[in-house]
Formats: sequence, C-alpha cells, structure tokens
Amino acid sequence: MTATANRVPAQSPARQRGLLGFNMLTGIILGVVGWWVFYLLGGLIQGYTNHGFSQTGQNDVQIMLGYLGGVIGFLGGLGFLNYPIQRMMGYPPNIPDHEVEEPGLGKYFRLTTDHKVVSQQYFVGIAFFFFVGGLNAMLIRTELLSPTTHVFGAQQYLTLVGVHGSMMMGMMTSGVLGPFANWLVPLMIGSRRMAFPRMESLTFWLLMAAGVVLITTVFFGGFQTGWTGYEPLANQGTAGYDAYLGFFGLVSISMTLLGLNLAVTIATMRAPGMTWSRLPIFCWSVVATAALMVLAAPMLTATLLMGISDRTLYTAFFDPGLGGSAYLWQNLFWVFGHPEVYVLAIPGFGIVLEILPVFARKPLWGYKIAVSGMLGVAIFSFFVWQHHLFVSGMNADLRPFYMLSTEIISLPTGFTFLAFMATLWRGRIRLTVPMLFCLGWAFNFLFGGISGVFNSDTPSDVTTHGSFFVMAHFHYTIMGGLLFSVMAAMYYWGPKMFGYKLNERLGKIHFWVMFLAFNSTFGPLFAVGFLGMPRRVVTYATNLTGLNDWVSVSAYVLGLSLLLFLFNMVYSWMYKRIPAEDNPWHSRSIEFQLPTPVPAQDFDEIPVFSGDPYPYGEALAPAGAEPATAGAY
Repeated sequence: MTATANRVPAQSPARQRGLLGFNMLTGIILGVVGWWVFYLLGGLIQGYTNHGFSQTGQNDVQIMLGYLGGVIGFLGGLGFLNYPIQRMMGYPPNIPDHEVEEPGLGKYFRLTTDHKVVSQQYFVGIAFFFFVGGLNAMLIRTELLSPTTHVFGAQQYLTLVGVHGSMMMGMMTSGVLGPFANWLVPLMIGSRRMAFPRMESLTFWLLMAAGVVLITTVFFGGFQTGWTGYEPLANQGTAGYDAYLGFFGLVSISMTLLGLNLAVTIATMRAPGMTWSRLPIFCWSVVATAALMVLAAPMLTATLLMGISDRTLYTAFFDPGLGGSAYLWQNLFWVFGHPEVYVLAIPGFGIVLEILPVFARKPLWGYKIAVSGMLGVAIFSFFVWQHHLFVSGMNADLRPFYMLSTEIISLPTGFTFLAFMATLWRGRIRLTVPMLFCLGWAFNFLFGGISGVFNSDTPSDVTTHGSFFVMAHFHYTIMGGLLFSVMAAMYYWGPKMFGYKLNERLGKIHFWVMFLAFNSTFGPLFAVGFLGMPRRVVTYATNLTGLNDWVSVSAYVLGLSLLLFLFNMVYSWMYKRIPAEDNPWHSRSIEFQLPTPVPAQDFDEIPVFSGDPYPYGEALAPAGAEPATAGAY
C-alpha cells in the first residue's frame, strides 16, 4: 500500500486558554470530598428510612453512594465537567491548549485530547493495576505451598482469588485497545485524532477509578465469590462485595464507550483511499472487539444494577427465597463473560498478524480469511455462554446445542491460525524479540484451544468443571495469548511510542524466561485438575503437594520475568537512552513512516492510500519518485 500526500491543509483546532489547574491531584481531592459527602448522605437516608442494611447488617446504601460520589468528584476534579458547562454558558467548542500539546509530564496527569498521550496513560495505569493483580497471584501461590498450613486463612484466601481475577479480567479488557488501539488506529487510517477525544480520555480515567474502587474492598471485609460474583452467595456477602459491583460497573461503562469511540473512528474517519479492503488487519481486530464491547458490556451493566438493587433497594432478582433466581445471574453474567474472553483474545490476533509479515518479509496470507475469522469469532461468541453452566442443573436438552456452538467457534479461530502458519511458510523469518513473542503466542493459544475441547463437551466437563484444569486452560488461552501479544506489541511499537530503543539482548532473555516459566506454571495445573484439586479451596490432598510447590516456584519465576521487562524499560530509558530510529524494523506500515516522536497533529497533510496493505516482496518505488509527506508503505 502507498500513502501519498493529499493537498489538504492541516486543520488545527481553534484553541483557548481554558480552565487550568484541573489535574489528577484536584481529582483525588474532590473524589475524597465526594466520597464523604455521599457517604454521609447515605447514612441520613438509612437513618430516616430504617433501610439500607443488607443481610450482613452493613449499610450498602452508604457504601454505594460513597463510590458514586467519589467517582463524580474525581471526574469533576479532572475537568470533565468544564466542557459541558462552558458550552451551556455559550462558549465555542474550542480545545484548550493544555489538552493538545502541553510540554512536560503534566499532560499525563490530566484530561487530554491527544490520542498518543491517552495511550501512554493507559499503558502506565494498566501496568500498575496488573502489578497489583500479579502480586495477588504470588500471594495465592504462597498460600498453596502447603495443603494444611495457612498464611492468610480461608476468607482472606478467597478475597485474594477474587481480587486477582477481577483485577486481571476487568483491567485487561482494555489491555490492548487502551494502550495500542488508541495510539495506532488514528495513524493507521490516516486520521489526526479519535472521533470523540474527550470520551477517549474519559474511558481511561473511569478505568483508573474502577481499580481504586476494587482495592478498597479490603477495608470492608473483601468478597468471597471469585471474579464471577455468583448469587445467592454474593447477596449474603459483606460490604466488600459492593466494591466488586462498583468496580465492574465502571469497567463496563468504560468498555462500552471505548468500543463505541473506536468503531465510530474507523467507520467515519478513514483517509481517502483507505477502503475496508485496505484496512490494516490490526484495525479489523479492533472493529471485531469494539462490536463485542458495545453489545456485551451493557449486559454486564444491567446485571450489576440488578445486583446493586438487591443489596440496597430490597428487590429480589437473584434471591430464590423471595422469588428470584440465582441462575439468572449466571446466565446474564456469562452472556457478557464469554464475549469478554474474546475481547481479550481478538486484539492479540490482530497484533501478531500485523507484525508477522514484517519479520517474514512476505504479504499476509489470506487477508480476507483472517478478517472473516475474527468477525466469525465475534459473532459466535454470543452463542456459547451456557457451556459455563453444564453442571449447574440446566435443562439437559440445551447441552447439545451449546456443545455444538462451542465446537463451531473453533472454525473461525482456525482461520486465524491458518493465516498465521501460511504467512510463515517459506518466509525469510527474522527472530527478533517481537517475532519470538508472536511465536510464543501461537504455541500458548493453540495449547489453550486444544485443552478447551475438554470443557466444551459435557461428559468431560463434568470431570474437569471447577477444577484447576479449567484454570490452566483459561490462563493458556488468555494470559498465554493476551500477555504474549502485548509483549510483542511493546517491543515492536514501543520504540515508536516512547522514542527510545529497548535492549535486544535483555528482550530475548525476557522472552525465554517468561515462556518457559509460563508453561512450567500452568502446564502442571492440567494434571492437578485431573487429579481432583478444586479451584478457590484453600486446602488440598497431601499427595498434590509436590506439584503445587513446583507450580508456585515457577510462578515466582514468571513474576520475575515481568520485572525483567520492567528493568529493560527503565534501564533503556534512564541509562542507555538511545533514540529510536523512525523505522527500526523496515516496516512499510504508515506509522513507521512518520518521524519519532510522532508530531502532536500526526500528519502535516492527510495521506491518500492505494494498493495492498502488505506489499512485502514487491518492488519498491523507483528512485526519484515523489515521496509522501505523511509516509508511504
């Protein structure tokens, strides 16, 4: 594909000084104030009505109102109310200078409309909460070093499991689209910005508020339901479960808005010549994922509102004793929960298929097949959710349908692997660090998919359901797929995003330690599950001690491998500080034709696209051809 300069002058938005002084510090201050104001208001409501106490005797009205007030105050302190207030007062829709190209680090701690800054905010913010979730995982494995001697105890162990699962599943829903789609999509389609820049920033700060809300569960007794929050146990839980509801409520709103923004951006803001058949494969993965976010996340929002109502307004959606149904929660949750699995997986497909042609030096094989595979996975993901309920007492006549639908979804997934393997075939492969992580992704995700067959068929699922076998399958599919694709993206696009090179030797050491430790951690858990060890239970049979000790030590090494990546980032930035080349990988995609760092307005002139999106192996343009201002493939 080539991109040539279209003589359209840069449309720099009119700017005004705006209201300064709104940043993360003012957001935290007003968030704390909002919490206490609404918390006290909840106490008054309880006092006047004699209502608000759940079955555990705690005032859930106060807790939920406190979270609501804290989030409103936090967003107001960041400046999100400035724009609508100014518009209502008659001011023109201008973008203040500090939202566009503020120098220094201050722009990373406030509302910004620069999609590149938002992506870097996402990277740091999600990395922090990923560390929190990973630390919980280390504590879980420490508890499981012994089948009888307890470090934390049963209730604290369940809280660790719940916070770990919720933090990872909630935060990593934006683990690819937040840092990478926000940065790449406008560049790849030839746009200077996202369709809704303030909404883009709002999705990030909502996610950060959600992470803080979840951490506060430790002050209210934690929650013992795991990340799925199953009723009716949830309705009997302590006020710590309110943090779970608030966390996923904010995550679901952030997901919906992020998916909507990305979908509208790709649909309406493509540069001339950027037809659907020329759209980079990563952007197609974003389209499929955005569709899942927009359609599935509102189901979670509605489910959580019903759960909040049961705990604060004395409704009975999920209380069997009052005419409700605990199965209703399971069905509604998994209508969201299984598409969410592919919200985590599909962006990884896009990353590896985007990187693969660069290091195989040949065109992406089966472009349309890969696109149809990702769209097929997105569609079929809405028809498989009840395989999570095979042992729940569901109508047995439904099992064959959900067995079939779950097996069928492996077909479009296979299209992606077919494109992957055929692109590698007879390619001139360069085993760079990004390429190594792409190959690691393929191994892990394939192994996870094969192990998933045991969970999709009712007879074998009866044996493995609720065991560590399911947990091993899940981590191979999600962590083995998502995390390895994220690392591939970081080593590939990171120099362009942050402006400095990462150490190649440290990167290769990081890959091999992480790959071997990952498989050494989760591979043995298949055996542990088959031998009967259940999830979320603090004790286990003494004959499984050896396997569990092996897994725990391997998990510590896996955690150290991620610290090695962090060391590489800090070492390369603080000590080496070697500026990144504009195109270190000799890529022909448009983002690598732009200068490093990428200018605030991205393009001097809007590009015009033509030709194949992956022209590797074709003859380059002859010397003397007119270069494209915006870049050329």
